[in-house]
Amino acid sequence: MGITTRDLIADYYTAFNAGDTEDMIAMVSDDIRHDVNQGERRVGKAAFIEFNAHMTRCYKEQLTDIVIMIDEEEPSRASAEFIVNGQYIATDDGLPEAKGQTYRLPAGTFFELDKGKITRITTYYNLQDWIAQVAG
Repeated sequence: MGITTRDLIADYYTAFNAGDTEDMIAMVSDDIRHDVNQGERRVGKAAFIEFNAHMTRCYKEQLTDIVIMIDEEEPSRASAEFIVNGQYIATDDGLPEAKGQTYRLPAGTFFELDKGKITRITTYYNLQDWIAQVAG
């Protein structure tokens, strides 16, 4: 038997918290669909790799209080809620200036999986809350 949905999502977040983007990339399908809040959809590993490089450049984040939820009738669907504990380390286009501000933000992600790979990642958080925290 292959890896379970729960284990795959848990491993994904373990890699995220370790800053191991290579491991994260290995867990997603070649045609990964990736959506973050109000941003544009990114499709494919190349776009996912570019996004992760951008995030690593601008933000240092650790996720805590992670709760993974699996649809037992449709185990190819999962979600997680968590707290993002971050530091804004380089100014992101169109956002307030980065000065090393810290933030703590609740967030959630929806996943689709197929054949042991993550095929969709959709993440939501309150952008206005984040802006208020870093604009201080």
